[in-house]
Amino acid sequence: MALENLGKALNNALRKLARSNTVDQALIREVVRDIQRALIQADVNVRLVLQLTKKIEKRALEEKPPAGVSRKEHIIKIVYEELTNFLGREAKPIEIREKPTVLLAVGIQGSGKTTSIAKLARYFQKRGYRVGLVCSDTWRPGAYQQLKQLVEPFGIEVFGDPDEKDAVKLAREGVEYFKKKGVDIIIVDSAGRHKEEKGLLEEMRQISSSINPHEVILVVDGTIGQQAHNQALAFKEATPLGSIIVTKLDGSAKGGGALSAVAATGAPIKFIGTGEKIDDLEPFDPKRFVSRLLGMGDIEGLLEKFEELSKEQKIREQDVDKFLKGKFNLKDMYAQLEAMSKMGPLKQILQMIPGLGYSLPDDAVRVSEERLKKFKIIMDSMTEEELERPEIINYSRIKRIARGSGTTPKDVKELLNQYNQMKKFFKSMDKRKLSKLARGFNLGGI
Repeated sequence: MALENLGKALNNALRKLARSNTVDQALIREVVRDIQRALIQADVNVRLVLQLTKKIEKRALEEKPPAGVSRKEHIIKIVYEELTNFLGREAKPIEIREKPTVLLAVGIQGSGKTTSIAKLARYFQKRGYRVGLVCSDTWRPGAYQQLKQLVEPFGIEVFGDPDEKDAVKLAREGVEYFKKKGVDIIIVDSAGRHKEEKGLLEEMRQISSSINPHEVILVVDGTIGQQAHNQALAFKEATPLGSIIVTKLDGSAKGGGALSAVAATGAPIKFIGTGEKIDDLEPFDPKRFVSRLLGMGDIEGLLEKFEELSKEQKIREQDVDKFLKGKFNLKDMYAQLEAMSKMGPLKQILQMIPGLGYSLPDDAVRVSEERLKKFKIIMDSMTEEELERPEIINYSRIKRIARGSGTTPKDVKELLNQYNQMKKFFKSMDKRKLSKLARGFNLGGI
């Protein structure tokens, strides 16, 4: 079960509670069973699931709600609190206390380590830090080129030598090179290993003793599920200076298992990879993660994304307002979707709005980069009047637009259907949800 499906299943369990007329022992146990089923299907360890749900059930049956809080609301709060505790309680950021701060990344081959390092470099760059990357991966052919290709568009420099076979020497020389250049953060990429922890931890010790990093980062593949427990535990025992990035959580059937397995060791999960783009890395905050998972939103995370976007691209408040009220035309739709796509998948962004959760129809918001490109080509073949008044586009116009754009009438209809679905969706949205989103744009400085 992918994380989105886990969220839907947990959200459905809480909705069953919210919609019921009476909250009795039978209902509480039914909701707890639904939560158990959802977590086990997401590959969370059965023993951990039973421990967690036993706590939820005990508190739900025994605790009295505080004054002014209904029993339903109190039980939902209990579920939120216990899931948050289960995944680590508090966010633990990587601290940049001195310059340069040296970070060493290690991971099993195929864990997504090199991509995660590029994402981490971009994350810090967007926050005003000067970052240098050192490729000491002498094991995998093309590692240096891959890292360089990922970060070159953003002006992030990579130190490395594909012909050098001494990883420790490369790491040491790379750190010295960037220290002389006066960068704020140096991230060292090490070679992955086919085997499990032994070779990985030995390399970590060798390079660590050479470059003396402020923090060592273990990159764990989120698709390995409960197996993540052993990697995280061995890493935690090997070094007190540690952080963990769990990758590939966007479509992983075992993402819940990996997150819970790592959290169970007490090792600090500091980032999670949520997609393939270089910006798809976010700090792991158990409270915010669980809030989104349960469909309760994440306004703080939304505002951060707005703030990042506002630094890169100017968006007028009246354009956003027009879009949210369903009063937009095709030109408006493309401009806003293109802007929001820079923050991540639209569905992911809208799920950050409290109360919206998993009520979004997939076909109304699933706009991939490829479809956006095709839509732009189609719109380039439309007249100004058609862009501003899409309702005038009849079948003869559709055929002309398809010919002019090198697409098919079906593609043109898909664009128009997407437009009509989104317009209808936003018009039908609860006004309170709209005002929260609009307020988020305003506060985000856009």
